[in-house]
Amino acid sequence: MNRKGAHERYADVVAQISARRVETDIDPSTDRISALMDLLGELQRAYRVIHLTGTNGKTSTARMIDALLRERQLRVGRYTSPHLRSMRERIVIDGEPVSEGGFVAAYDDIRPYIEMVDASGDIPLSFFEVLTAMAYAVFADTPVDVAVIEVGMGGAWDATNVVDADVAVVTPIAIDHTEFLPDTVEGIAEEKAGIIKPDSIAVLAQQPLPAAEVLMRHVSEVGARVAREGLEFGVAERELAVGGQQVSLKGLRGGYEGLFLPLFGAHQASNAAVAVAAVEAFAAPGEGDEQLDPELVGAALAGVETPGRLEVVRTSPTVLVDAAHNPAGMAASAEAVEGEFGFTRLIGVVAVMGDKDIEGILEPLEPLVAELVVTCNSSPRSLEPEELRAVAESVFGADRVRVAARLDDAIDMAIGLAEEGGMPIGAGVLITGSVVTAGDAIHLIRGV
Repeated sequence: MNRKGAHERYADVVAQISARRVETDIDPSTDRISALMDLLGELQRAYRVIHLTGTNGKTSTARMIDALLRERQLRVGRYTSPHLRSMRERIVIDGEPVSEGGFVAAYDDIRPYIEMVDASGDIPLSFFEVLTAMAYAVFADTPVDVAVIEVGMGGAWDATNVVDADVAVVTPIAIDHTEFLPDTVEGIAEEKAGIIKPDSIAVLAQQPLPAAEVLMRHVSEVGARVAREGLEFGVAERELAVGGQQVSLKGLRGGYEGLFLPLFGAHQASNAAVAVAAVEAFAAPGEGDEQLDPELVGAALAGVETPGRLEVVRTSPTVLVDAAHNPAGMAASAEAVEGEFGFTRLIGVVAVMGDKDIEGILEPLEPLVAELVVTCNSSPRSLEPEELRAVAESVFGADRVRVAARLDDAIDMAIGLAEEGGMPIGAGVLITGSVVTAGDAIHLIRGV
């Protein structure tokens, strides 16, 4: 098959997977994915697993864990969601997305079993269930030493939760997806606690007290061990540095000082602390209580990339792209922008999904940006610009809100507003509101 034909075959497979129902359209259950993995011979048990859940910070933390494990010369598979541009981004081997040919081969290998499960019940496998099974199959076929797995949503009933992880990581919990998850922090924590299994080690980021109480109760009930940010590990020091920050971390086995992290925000320093603790907890029995090699930790974190997370995609004026899509995530991003970028004039560009807490997402931006351009992204779930304008005006006032029908026009408008007065130095644009918005913006600005 020539290259054009191979790409067309890949596009066809992506279309077939995308045509399936999304997880939120069907009753939450692991029955279908369990049936599929049973037919595939329980491939997800062929390697060790670090499993991550939480509301914010999962993907960044997963990338850091991946980098730390690879620096220790382990072969690593990583499964995260959603993707910015290509579905292949979700399934990663040794830091690189699976190739188009590998993606197609994985689908073709398990398609007969997918069809068997589809035929055996009233509800066919979902989009996310198929991708999860593909990832687990790719990791077994490679094979990897360890898989770093991010849940799609929730925890207990998430399709990824057919693994029994050595280490279960819970990043900060906040209220999100309330149309599918409980509408309290306690309820969400109960759902997310479902990835913590007997005899595993739970690595918990700093949590709201109600969430922490639920998680600790679950840890006790299942007989897991626990490591908590702020107690057993955490951020000892952090200061701004060119291109990111300098951090010192307290690990489970010792300290790691003077680490360069090429990411912005206190939340990313915390993510780094969680990642280091997770890898310390994962270390194979028999390695003793010695800490990880500080040089390896430093090298791994210095090379971490988190696309679409306060990513600088243009300068003069500076254009930042951020995937924050809920109030807690936006608050963390806004704090980082205010504290770590010296903008004298900042223009916001926002496109959000219609099922989100729109006002809660916009409020952290209100004291930060001079003007806001509202628009839409490429998702069919994106809120229409005029509807978004109505909410934005209630937060910012009508005189500070502009509207653009398309994201490319919104970016051009925002850059023009930022440069008013002819001084691009000190001016900036923040494009945010959704992972899809971030991916679309990166594509429009960089052409990738």
